[in-house]
Formats: sequence, structure tokens, C-alpha cells
Amino acid sequence: MTEDNPKPIVFRPWLWPALGLFVLSLAGLGAYLADELIEGEGWAIDPRILLGLRVSGHLDTPIGPHWLLQSAVDISALGGPTLMWLFGVSGLVWLLYQRRRAEAGWIAGSLIGASLISSSLKYAIGRPRPSLVPHLAQVTDSSFPSGHSLVSAALYLTLGLMLAEGQKGWAPRVALVGFFALLVLLIGMSRVFLGVHWPSDVLGGWSFGTAWALSVFAANRWVRARTER
Repeated sequence: MTEDNPKPIVFRPWLWPALGLFVLSLAGLGAYLADELIEGEGWAIDPRILLGLRVSGHLDTPIGPHWLLQSAVDISALGGPTLMWLFGVSGLVWLLYQRRRAEAGWIAGSLIGASLISSSLKYAIGRPRPSLVPHLAQVTDSSFPSGHSLVSAALYLTLGLMLAEGQKGWAPRVALVGFFALLVLLIGMSRVFLGVHWPSDVLGGWSFGTAWALSVFAANRWVRARTER
């Protein structure tokens, strides 16, 4: 292995079933939330959190300093279609530049697949947007799952995991994946702060999106392992 070709992350045999169990747990959590909504039930903590994020008696005013609202809007935009496609295409270009065409294809699959999963679930469940507090951002489609949370988790985590493999050593790899994970968390939290999603919408989006990202990454590694034999 040369200096210019970082050693790929090694998957020990026991990691595969552990990863599979984790992915199934995430998908199961998302499915449980979806099933609760289909049966007409919801989380009692959802309205408490939304109300707790607004000034008592002034539900159109979020808590915190004035700059926090603009920060939430800016962070939320990072999970919107425009910037996600921009970052997704940038990641594709970088991977193609490094002659990692297979990984570029998996990134495209992650983004397209997550978008289809999000749209299908929204259509099937049709949960209304929260009406408990005024919306601080424009929304048009159904509420569950949070598309920003699901698609950003799928794209950014897949992108982070695959870009991390191009780094030398564990420290930059962990830092890179940690940055993208923090970004996904902030995007989901911003949607609740803006009052356009219930917290359970965001949790469902994180669950499905992370499960999809790990599945795409694991599938990429499995295919690579078989072709390199």
C-alpha cells in the first residue's frame, strides 16, 4: 500500500452481523413510528417539545436569542434539495477525480433511493404538518418522515463514510464522519425548532436515512470485497 493510497477500513467478520442488526434496529424504529401514525396514534411528547420551543403566550416567537432563528433557517437549508444536490454532485466529482467510480455510483444511488423512500412514506402515511405553532419556514408536503432529516442522513452519512476511506489514519476519518453526523443532527433539530415537523417526524427520518446510508456503504464494501478476490 503506497503513501498515496490510504488503507481502506477493514471490516472484521463479526462486524457484518453487528452492522446488520444495527441497520435492522434503525429501520424497525422508523417502521414502529410509521405504524403508530397509521393507527392514528402519536407521541405525547411531540406537542410538549414544540410548545417548549416557543415563548409562552407568543407562539409565533421561538425561544432564544434573535440570531438563533436565522441560524435555524440557514442550517435547515443544508438539508433542502438545492444544497443536498449541490453537495451530492460535488462529492461525485471528487470521487470521480480520485477514480473511485463505483463509490460515485453508490453516492448517486443513496441520494436517489433516499428521495424515493421519503416521498413514498410521506404519500402512504399522509401525516399533517404541526398546526400547534406557526410555521417559521414554508412547507407543502406531508409531515412524516422529515424529508430533510431522512435524505440528509442518507446522503451526508454515505458521503462522509466514503470520503473518510480516502483519508490516512483514524483521526481524520472519525473527524470527517463526525462532522457529517453533527450536520445531520442539526438539520433535523432545526426542522423542529422552525415548527414544521413533529420531533417523531425527525426521529423517523434519522432512522430510515441512517439505515439506508449504512446499507449503501455496506453494499459498496461487500461488492468491493468480492471483486478484489
